[in-house]
Amino acid sequence: MNSLFHLAINVTDLDAARAFYGTVLGCEEGRSSDTWVDFDFFGHQLSLHLGEPFKTTRTGRVGDHMVMMPHMGAVLRLDDWLALADRLAAKGIAFDIPPVIRFAGEPGEQRTMFFFDPSDNPIEIKGFKDFDGLFSA
Repeated sequence: MNSLFHLAINVTDLDAARAFYGTVLGCEEGRSSDTWVDFDFFGHQLSLHLGEPFKTTRTGRVGDHMVMMPHMGAVLRLDDWLALADRLAAKGIAFDIPPVIRFAGEPGEQRTMFFFDPSDNPIEIKGFKDFDGLFSA
């Protein structure tokens, strides 16, 4: 089954969110109102609503890193991931975890990077050469 994912989260400023998700990440804007806006977040529906974002803590241990939980993200093909990493760096985005290879040479080898949106929502973007390795153990 190939399904699309929908996620609705809170942001503190819709204009800042539009600039970040639209201009920085390159996501296409969809429907909106005075209190929310939808984006095509790498093929999935992301709804950003005015409100208090989730409380996050650094409790997720992945390899040598303690990552923010909860967090959201996307899995991209490696070429798209590399282009996004370059675009984020060129726009001066501060990485919480800079672009790195995780599980090198192992099943599930991937690239990853963590950063925050303007409302401090943590985002992880993963990159895979082969999506067949996404669930490899």
